[in-house]
Amino acid sequence: MAAERLNDSPAQAGVDDQLRFETLMTELSAKFVSVTSASIDHEIVEAQKDIVRALGLDRSTLVQLRDDERFVATHSWQLPGLQPFPGFAVKDLPWMASAILRGDVVCFSRIDDLPEEAVSERQVARKFGPRSNLTFPLKVGGRVIGAMAFGTVRHQREWPDVVVNRLRVFVEIIGSALARTRAEDEIQRALEEVKRLRDQLQRENMYLQQEIKTVRGCRGLVGESYALRRVLEQVEQVAHTNSSVLLVGETGTGKELIANALHELSPRRDRPMVRLNCAAIPATLIESELFGREKGAYTGALSRQAGRFEVAHRSTLFLDEVGELPLEVQVKLLRALQEKQVERLGSSKSISFDVRIIAATNRDLDKEVRERRFRDDLYYRLNVFPIRMPALRERPEDIPLLVQSFVHEFAKSFCKPIESVDQGSLRALQLYPWPGNIRELRNTVERAMILANGSRLFISPPSDSSNNSAPSLLLSDAERGHLCNVLAMTGWRVRGKDGAAELLGVKPTTLDSMLVRHGIAHGGEQPKSLSPMTLDPSGSGSNSPASISNGRRADA
Repeated sequence: MAAERLNDSPAQAGVDDQLRFETLMTELSAKFVSVTSASIDHEIVEAQKDIVRALGLDRSTLVQLRDDERFVATHSWQLPGLQPFPGFAVKDLPWMASAILRGDVVCFSRIDDLPEEAVSERQVARKFGPRSNLTFPLKVGGRVIGAMAFGTVRHQREWPDVVVNRLRVFVEIIGSALARTRAEDEIQRALEEVKRLRDQLQRENMYLQQEIKTVRGCRGLVGESYALRRVLEQVEQVAHTNSSVLLVGETGTGKELIANALHELSPRRDRPMVRLNCAAIPATLIESELFGREKGAYTGALSRQAGRFEVAHRSTLFLDEVGELPLEVQVKLLRALQEKQVERLGSSKSISFDVRIIAATNRDLDKEVRERRFRDDLYYRLNVFPIRMPALRERPEDIPLLVQSFVHEFAKSFCKPIESVDQGSLRALQLYPWPGNIRELRNTVERAMILANGSRLFISPPSDSSNNSAPSLLLSDAERGHLCNVLAMTGWRVRGKDGAAELLGVKPTTLDSMLVRHGIAHGGEQPKSLSPMTLDPSGSGSNSPASISNGRRADA
């Protein structure tokens, strides 16, 4: 009886081993039916470990097929003390790769069992193992997406049909799980992209609604002066680049209009330009406006808010009055520009952005840097391509064109049929220094239009008593003013008896050079602006000023 029990023990042990293996495969198969994309990588390695131990193997390797038709090892488990199958060796198995791509199972118990054409496989197997191997293709919908191998390194073994068939079914389940979780990941990425685009559209919509509420009297640039043409040439030179632009000039000279032109002529014009007036926002809130905030980031932060850098992604960010930024915000702005990333207040997550910066200021930033009120490193980063906006007193020949444009605008809104502008009024406007520049001129024309009673418009410059600005002490401004006064006295005649050159005691050619330098006129001829001005009913005007606004005429 004892002998019979001894004879039955190996068979019974085999039955028990087979039962445990079947139970293991059933449990693993059930697990991978519902495995998630977050845990599938861990579960595959755990399954490899359980199968290797249950069958007395040494290691298991899973490779996946990439877009470039290469097999790459992605999951591996081996007994302690053994090395995983080297990923670089996968490319050295051409015979095995061809068999797998055909959907065939590769199985050998000894290296010598490999066919003669498997030369590379024999060399790799002798160098890195395996001595015995069973490899299944990972197939989904008839398409091979990878392979899963089981093998021994330290000894040889046979592969019973029951083991091969059971592992084949399990590998098919693994392939389906990988394909399903891949699809789930792609769907999740697509949903996240949809959410990102939706949030971007919502932010842009909110921003554009705010922009619509902002009154903007000027839509473009009008003029034919040398000073303005020089600005427009610079705009055309830099608009198509991603370089930072710094617009410098007095208040009311049209810096924002130039920023609009730079954006409209750039490759980023399909997205709205985002604006931020650094002087109009309290210092305590400017940081959240620039970089955004999370809900509860500070007292009063009742909702999550995207910063202007996020809203301006792949577009242009116009920082108006950048010289008003507090020093502590300048530091963070510099870091954002250097790293091209921002962090919302109350968050440690970095948000990347692709933004072209246009900054504007009416301050002398060189002086601000010297007096340590503006960081020199930020100044150098913003001042890649500076554009100086000329004051209106530097381009008096543009005043009649601007007046004509404003008159058309207000005639339409006030329903007043103005046919012409008084010539004396135009001369008086050209002699006025305009400390408020184009904005002041526009307000002056608007006031005259309100008071107008006939078809001929008379415009008076602002009274000196209303001008609290101190007169300029610059020699260039004094010289320019004197030239304008003498030209007005001579009816803008440069040459000949009693001409401006004779009164000034200089050669006509010398005076021509002085006029060009000051941007007053060209060729010593009377500006077109002082010929009697009759308003064109079409609104286009009789002159052809240099302008940029998508090819159409605009106001100022």
